[in-house]
Amino acid sequence: MKTLNVIVSGLCCAVSLLLTQTALCQPKAMTYADYIRNAAASEEEIDVFLNKPSWAQFDPDVGYILGNFSPHDGVDGSKTISTVRKDGARTSFVYTDRLCRINTYGNSFTQCHQVNDAETWQEYLAGHLGEPIRNYGMGGFGVYQAYRRMLREESTEKAAEYLMLYIWGDDHIRTLLRCRYALTRSWRREQDKKEGVGIMFHGNFWCNIEMNMKTGMLEEHESRIRTPEKLYQMTDPDWMHENLIDDLALQMYLYKLGRITDIDKEQLKKLAGYLQAEFDPDTENLREEVGHLLNRYAYAATKYILKKSREFAQKNDKKLMIIVFDPGGAMKQLLNGQARVDQEIVDFLEENNFNYFDMNLVHAEDYKIFNLSNEEYYDRYFIGHYNPMGNHFFAFSLKPRLVDWLDPPPFTYRKTNTLPIDFKEYLEGY
Repeated sequence: MKTLNVIVSGLCCAVSLLLTQTALCQPKAMTYADYIRNAAASEEEIDVFLNKPSWAQFDPDVGYILGNFSPHDGVDGSKTISTVRKDGARTSFVYTDRLCRINTYGNSFTQCHQVNDAETWQEYLAGHLGEPIRNYGMGGFGVYQAYRRMLREESTEKAAEYLMLYIWGDDHIRTLLRCRYALTRSWRREQDKKEGVGIMFHGNFWCNIEMNMKTGMLEEHESRIRTPEKLYQMTDPDWMHENLIDDLALQMYLYKLGRITDIDKEQLKKLAGYLQAEFDPDTENLREEVGHLLNRYAYAATKYILKKSREFAQKNDKKLMIIVFDPGGAMKQLLNGQARVDQEIVDFLEENNFNYFDMNLVHAEDYKIFNLSNEEYYDRYFIGHYNPMGNHFFAFSLKPRLVDWLDPPPFTYRKTNTLPIDFKEYLEGY
């Protein structure tokens, strides 16, 4: 049986826990400047990413979106079929000729990494409700990158009335990073061995949010690489140094993980002041202290995005639902009767009357039914990300909320004793 550590580390391209667990496998800690110089990409992996079928494809705003590939990452060691439509949504099949009222945005748990196209929670729901649900999720995205994708897709003919923004695990921190590539070194090396060099490349420069350290205001920034040709700049150590040396969130994350030896305490004290957060630069456990401050920084950015998302939905006559799920953090803590790490975000959602769905609580209640260890319980639903059973469980946990949310209700939940005229539209050849 897989241990919980193996299951959590399998979250691979989406999980900060993977980064924590593999920290011991990293080279000896070095200065931040040396680390980002050593994080330069190879020309070979950029070549593959841009010119061959691979898991992701270049995007000027959010860095990358889903590509077409079949990774060796599925149930029982199987390959998974992961494909994308021309509009950038993951391929769907169920009732796609019907009106689509729901678009979903988020990271790999929205994309449903590690299962086939037809095994996503969106497809399970579509089959049950009798209407399609589009999947614009992408592995590795933070809250801001998902939000930016939502703004873009909702300005096209594929716009929907109902929007779901999925917030997972350390998505809060990813929001702040200019480039996540430097954080996934060990995972990429393993993927290069398994799938081929560059096939799973992602995490390149994207749009992000940062604190202006002069004004104390959060600012939205565009990607520093806007064309495929300029992606080769990531192969230049000097360019990487120039563009990442003042990325405070990246430095904080690497320091928290023990990857680097230095941290700018003066900038941290200034950041703590802007966030009105406690920070002790002289504590014996500075790495843990930096981690707490990084969470406060990230949660501030998430609150900013949540406000902007609701404003966008209200202005455009759309309805918004927020999904929160953190299987390696909040969920695990709830299973063990501990305080959840993301309580600040849950409180914010409650206090501001957001429509949200908390899958962590669903699992905490479900766990009580079984006489299982944490490891055994995770093994039911996860292979890193959700397995097909996990996606099915998520879909039908969310289903009652969707049925109540949609107006009119889905076809399968309409109260009628006569054959409705629109049933004919489900008949072949009608």
